Amino acid sequence: METIWFALAAGMLATYVVMDGFDFGAGALHLLVARTDSERRQVLAAIGPFWDGNEVWLLAAGGVLFLAFPAVLASGLSGFYLAIFLVLWTLILRGIAIEFRSHLEDRLWRSFWDATFAVASTLAPVLFGAALGNLLRGVPLTPEGWFALPLFESFSPTGELGILDWYTVLVGVFALVAILHHGALFLAWRTDGPVRERSLDAAGRLFPAVAALWLLASFATARLAPQMLANLAARPLAWAATALFVGGLCTSLLARRAGRDLAAFIGSALFLFGLLGATAATLYPTMLRASTVAPSLTAQNSSAAAHSLRVALLWWPVGLLLAIAYYFVLFRLHRGKAQAAAEGEGY
Repeated sequence: METIWFALAAGMLATYVVMDGFDFGAGALHLLVARTDSERRQVLAAIGPFWDGNEVWLLAAGGVLFLAFPAVLASGLSGFYLAIFLVLWTLILRGIAIEFRSHLEDRLWRSFWDATFAVASTLAPVLFGAALGNLLRGVPLTPEGWFALPLFESFSPTGELGILDWYTVLVGVFALVAILHHGALFLAWRTDGPVRERSLDAAGRLFPAVAALWLLASFATARLAPQMLANLAARPLAWAATALFVGGLCTSLLARRAGRDLAAFIGSALFLFGLLGATAATLYPTMLRASTVAPSLTAQNSSAAAHSLRVALLWWPVGLLLAIAYYFVLFRLHRGKAQAAAEGEGY
């Protein structure tokens, strides 16, 4: 049962990255690909029906951890206390910026909220990526399973640890570039005119950076966590996920060059989902890796009672089917190219 719930938690986190990732990327890029007020409202119209619903996947992943792995959630919330508040501020500011920017027909007001939206959308992927880097590098767990980290210390992943060091910053930058590429392909699919052309150009410029940073981050991870490389070689599921993300990355390139915008976006989604899936498969059963001699928190030693996991598994498919139906209807209702709403309406 612990293995099933580990996979469910990883799957929902990966889904969150894919779904909320495109509007993070669109928000971080929108000052570059949208030059006029009408074009920026077109970007907001493209992500407007989806962005708040996408965040539900993050809440669902947190709910799974609360239900199935409460010790991991408790330790992570206390250890990453400062980082979690920074993430919350980026999510809050992003939502406020989207909702507030068109309340006044004033250039200064809208420019302020546009800048806030771009900054919040840029910082969030970096913070999420740095959090993943901490999980891969390890945290200083005590024998009781607790830890506390400052924002930065020695800036070395092998010295005095902080949330930020050169490795976690590298993973954060890679996450940002991958999300920017994902968002650019989403805008190319969902918009037309100058915004689409600039988004395609941005995706073309970002693709080499995504590939290069993926290789660099993978090499650094293999040096810091060699057990993950050994697990990759021994686990068929990890190989399948690896094939998925490599195929997705290639699809995003070839489809974009062929002018198939939706296929390119789906390829990027498969890249992100497969990459996180391969990471989870090579980490299993570790959930919070210890950088000390204390034992790591794993799916086995930090799970809830087996009876609770079995009962919850009966209800989880119901929620999943409702979420799939919701997204099917949402994308069906808002199919086609997004257009800026008339002044005073929509975003």
